[in-house]
Amino acid sequence: MNKKELTFIIGLTILMGVIWIAGELVMGLWIPVVPKAHAFWLTGIIVVTLVISVWHSMKEDESDRQDPKRAKYDRKTSKRKK
Repeated sequence: MNKKELTFIIGLTILMGVIWIAGELVMGLWIPVVPKAHAFWLTGIIVVTLVISVWHSMKEDESDRQDPKRAKYDRKTSKRKK
């Protein structure tokens, strides 16, 4: 796991935590709901977080698939062509 992936996961977790807390506050203060709604809200947030995390990890990044020596060669030759 590289730094970019770790930063994404931590950021996603913090964002979803803030959304969960905001939803709990809205349900607790302004919108009357049945007690099961809080459990469904928590489950929904966890499922969405996992889906986004898995989707992001499965998304192919071209920079990880390219050979570093080949990338360096391509950068050098593209500078000469310009």
